[in-house]
Amino acid sequence: MPWINDYFRADGTQVKGHVRLPAGARRETATLGLIVAGVIVFGNGTTSAGAGTGSGQELPSPQSTVVYPIKWPAWENQQAPLPQPTVSYPIVFPSAGSGR
Repeated sequence: MPWINDYFRADGTQVKGHVRLPAGARRETATLGLIVAGVIVFGNGTTSAGAGTGSGQELPSPQSTVVYPIKWPAWENQQAPLPQPTVSYPIVFPSAGSGR
């Protein structure tokens, strides 16, 4: 949104500085404001946080059920795969005396 400085029209009328909004921006801003207000008003209904809320009961906390380190019995008896060459042809590197 550009700021328009003070200026004089051709007929001599002085115009004070103002913000020039794009076409339709006022209507869109008003619509967005109404939607946000509706979400705030209707979105904050009377909901409870859980079964024990307000009754003095303590809610259970989550417990970890995993045991570390994780062991995979099927993998313990397998031999590690041997590395395989990715190239089957000889690679010839130029000698150090190539001028570089």
